[in-house]
Amino acid sequence: MNNKKNNNKKTNKKGFTRKEVAQSKVDQQVKNPEAGMRLNKYISNSGVCSRRDADIYIQAGNVTVNGKVVNEMGYKVKLDDEVKFDGRRINPEPKAYVLLNKPKGFYVTGSYEKSNKTVMDLVHNATQARIAPVGKLETSATGLLLFTNDGTLSQKLSNAKKGVKQIYQIELNRPFRQEDLDIIAEGPFVEGKKVIIEEIAFVDNKPPNIVGLELRSQRSHIVQRIFKKFDYEIIKLDRVVYANLDKKNLPRGHYRHLTKQEIINLGMF
Repeated sequence: MNNKKNNNKKTNKKGFTRKEVAQSKVDQQVKNPEAGMRLNKYISNSGVCSRRDADIYIQAGNVTVNGKVVNEMGYKVKLDDEVKFDGRRINPEPKAYVLLNKPKGFYVTGSYEKSNKTVMDLVHNATQARIAPVGKLETSATGLLLFTNDGTLSQKLSNAKKGVKQIYQIELNRPFRQEDLDIIAEGPFVEGKKVIIEEIAFVDNKPPNIVGLELRSQRSHIVQRIFKKFDYEIIKLDRVVYANLDKKNLPRGHYRHLTKQEIINLGMF
């Protein structure tokens, strides 16, 4: 008797494994976002549970689509729908985490003219997943920008009550005065609200118009607004640290995928 186990994966009539068939259908969704996917398959592809168990959870009211509970069997969703399982957002695509060292002149939230480029042009070859930038970075600014399709992490970083650690290197239009540095270090008030400054200092071996600033505030254009309050114009703004990520070995205009440890560390914010 031959006791040798058959290690061949089960395939369908066309020779494709179940995993390959499932991924193929996800790929079709990526190419044609308007095509619908059955909700139970969406949940199964996300790795939460089997399709059969997904039907049970759907009937029990554990699943919402765009904020509404869905109990309907056979309900179809699109990739850009917000699907949550027990309050946690899920995604049928493999999760992707891409870090870009953004050059100057690329829009983050969209292009005002067709001739202008966005940061998506720089990362379009990074992954087949539908990644999006986390937070904002001014068009004139350079430096670190994170992209992901992990909706839970993106929301966590964008809405963090204490903010996310950000370190900028800033070049001003004139030498920075020590007395202004001291005032900013104490936490300046911008439009009536105090901005908490973690640290501000002159950069070693750099001219006196170049300073380093660490803060966690995610208020729009907050760095520019701080220095404008003291009559300085920012010539260059470079984000050199974001959360636990830095620019080491990442040239301007290039991107890289995060390591498993970096992803774990981000989840702890």
